[in-house]
Amino acid sequence: MESSNQRYSWRMVEAGQPLERHDDAATEPGPGEVLIEVAGCGLCHTDIGFLDGDVATKAGLPIVLGHEIAGTVIDAGPGAEDWVGKDVLVPAVIPCEDCAMCRAGRGNVCTNQLMPGNDLDGGFATHVTLPARGLAVVGNLPSGYELADMCVIADAVTTPLQAVRRADVGEGDFVVVVGTGGVGGYAVQVAAASGATVIALDIDDAHLTPLLDHGAAGTLNIRGLSARDVRGAVREQAATHGAGNAGWKIFECSGTAAGQETAYSLLGPAGTLAVVGFTMDKVTIRLSNLMAFDATAFGSWGCPPQRYPEAIDLVTSGKVALVPFTRKAPMADLPRILEEAHGRSDPRRTILIP
Repeated sequence: MESSNQRYSWRMVEAGQPLERHDDAATEPGPGEVLIEVAGCGLCHTDIGFLDGDVATKAGLPIVLGHEIAGTVIDAGPGAEDWVGKDVLVPAVIPCEDCAMCRAGRGNVCTNQLMPGNDLDGGFATHVTLPARGLAVVGNLPSGYELADMCVIADAVTTPLQAVRRADVGEGDFVVVVGTGGVGGYAVQVAAASGATVIALDIDDAHLTPLLDHGAAGTLNIRGLSARDVRGAVREQAATHGAGNAGWKIFECSGTAAGQETAYSLLGPAGTLAVVGFTMDKVTIRLSNLMAFDATAFGSWGCPPQRYPEAIDLVTSGKVALVPFTRKAPMADLPRILEEAHGRSDPRRTILIP
């Protein structure tokens, strides 16, 4: 193996405790594996959930977290040699490519899937060894972008892309995105790039205001509003943009009980609800609304690797912007960054740079 830099990794050894730095990272790649020198790794709310103990990792501890990884392949095991030297994105969910779900084109719910930073070591490190299957090549970068900037595509962009494609969003659709943090903000951009009129809902103007320049036809701060008030305000927005009250496509991206109840309350005739955000909290809804409105609801988990080239193209073509919604921070400062993350008012997604 080769590297000109000192290698290190940040390992989670116990939930609720600080990460431990180790002066080593990655192992020799085996058959079908590659060694990636990490250019950048996004810090996701899922990582915070693992650290706080709200969600358990599937692999035993210690583990290196981080599942939004962009980097350069510097070594490879047998069968993966063609990847050496290529700049790549790592799928946030790596399918086996052989099970029934994979054969049906639904590799994002592969029964043998591997998630970096959950099933095996991830990208909170200078280097990581992972399966080569599903890797996506990052080609020409847009002006002002570095390879590290692209890492958030691996989850924050591909996750809403999968939901938007499953909902068959297209020209003339009226879309409502509830919760416009990391994933929701990109859901707004992807839906708008697909031809929809998009209204963004959140409880923080810092999340909403930038989206008026990046895909949102309108925004609504719903903090303190009742479900009735929210419905009324969204109907006014729909009327303003020439949309009726039927056929709305709603994306719940907040990952909160309140957000999920709000999103469900917006379902109307022939409506579609995509549940993209995750929470362990239970919600109270009237399920019969699905029947009464002949509506559709589905959950959306991750994204199959086959869609990653499309996600990359959305960014390189300028249809989806990353840089205004991210900030870079040294990976060496990760303990401090994690402390700040619990109360940080900056809405931008953090990219860790080794």
